[in-house]
Amino acid sequence: MSVDTIAAAVRSGAVLRIRRRWIALPDADAFLLAAARGGVVLACSTAATRHGLWVLDQHDVHVAAPAHAGRISVAEGTRAHRSQPLLPRHPEDLVDGVINVLGLVSGCLPPEQALAIWDSALNKRLVTLDEMRRYPLTGRARQIAEQATPLADSGLETFLLVRLRWLRERLCAQAWILGRRVDLLIGDRLVVQVDGGHHVGAQREADIRHDALLALNGYHVIRVGYHQVVNDWPSGQLMITQAVAQGLHRIR
Repeated sequence: MSVDTIAAAVRSGAVLRIRRRWIALPDADAFLLAAARGGVVLACSTAATRHGLWVLDQHDVHVAAPAHAGRISVAEGTRAHRSQPLLPRHPEDLVDGVINVLGLVSGCLPPEQALAIWDSALNKRLVTLDEMRRYPLTGRARQIAEQATPLADSGLETFLLVRLRWLRERLCAQAWILGRRVDLLIGDRLVVQVDGGHHVGAQREADIRHDALLALNGYHVIRVGYHQVVNDWPSGQLMITQAVAQGLHRIR
């Protein structure tokens, strides 16, 4: 379109002029508009959410700018990253790619939460471990790459694996038992299932039936919920350690 046509559209309100060479529809995504105005990209956990990755509830908005960029203006509650990206960003990108997301969360978020995002990306097959290990990772990112697995269906399952390694028992994520997968098998007989915030309806009914089938075949099932894993882990850990101490994870 010609410059005059675009100018007329801006005057009529059909489009908004965001910055030089950038226009947008009036109902465009507010976060993308802000990123375009600020000359930044949505990054870290904010971009992870947009890629459909599992992210623990968080309120800050994360953006990234070139390492040598001048002063950038961001709203309160926004965290700006200026590190060198693993993958070069195209000048017109507004949302950072998955590879850069994994690089940033490794140094920004607590290790457990960063690992959950890595596991989610691997589980969704958006990237592979072999590929990630070929990039120039930071020390923390290299450590996370050594622990990451594509097996966890949610960050809650990642948290379980991280928090139970100290038991030094065999932990098998997404084990296939009696026709269905279970979230975690400890030893030979102890099943730990994690119920997310939307564990209702037909899924819950199917899980109840499978729990009964597991019990009839000698397995012991412990269920923990989202709140328990995120906000009250000691109570969940106590149940699991009691079961292990009683030998419920072994074949008798």
